[in-house]
Amino acid sequence: QVQLVESGGGLVQAGGSLRLSCAASGRTFSRYGMGWFRQAPGKERDFVGAISWSGGTTDYGDSVKGRFTISRDNAKNTVYLQMNNLKPEDTAVYTCAARSGGGISEYTDAYHYWGQGTQVTVSS
Repeated sequence: QVQLVESGGGLVQAGGSLRLSCAASGRTFSRYGMGWFRQAPGKERDFVGAISWSGGTTDYGDSVKGRFTISRDNAKNTVYLQMNNLKPEDTAVYTCAARSGGGISEYTDAYHYWGQGTQVTVSS
């Protein structure tokens, strides 16, 4: 069982940066692949990025490549999402997720545990 709690969301102007954190409970955090997803009002949940258990493999959604960076610190049971050059279209609730097996996936049904999400609002 893994519990996930996101933090770091807020209001930022276009072009600005935010760093989201996702803290996980449990002693087996390093066994899980981690992902970030986002959902804007009236839209489907989109894949943002994912990182393997070791941090050696990452993947990103096309709309955030080159602007967002996902990383993890297994000693702190935390995964991060550094978001730079934010745009108004990045406004959404951002949620982290964990999947057993340690690999990465862009598909929501590949993940077994989900956080509650944190709101990110980018003003123009």
